[in-house]
Amino acid sequence: MEVMYPRCAGLDVHKETVVACVRIVEGGDVSRSVRTFATTTASLIELGEWLEVNGCTHVAMEATGVYWKPVWQVLADSSFELVLANAAQVKNGFTGQRIGRMGRAADVSSSWEARRH
Repeated sequence: MEVMYPRCAGLDVHKETVVACVRIVEGGDVSRSVRTFATTTASLIELGEWLEVNGCTHVAMEATGVYWKPVWQVLADSSFELVLANAAQVKNGFTGQRIGRMGRAADVSSSWEARRH
């Protein structure tokens, strides 16, 4: 499977926390790093900085409830492309047009990985 975005992340947004999983593919090796951030403005700024330091080009998160909105507001002006996905589509394996570009190759498993932690 072709890797389209070798530096990407998935966010699992909750009321009081955001679990972020960065997935980096380099030379055939895959590394994952998972961190949990509070949903305060200061912590969300720290999350954005962490994603940028890791060189993420695409960051996906599920649109569940209203908790994603402040996360989006803080991260919207970051250097990476922020992608909002319908949770039901991600869970059912249908990734939609935008997240489909990020796709299974580079990959939506960041969201799945983050969800497991």
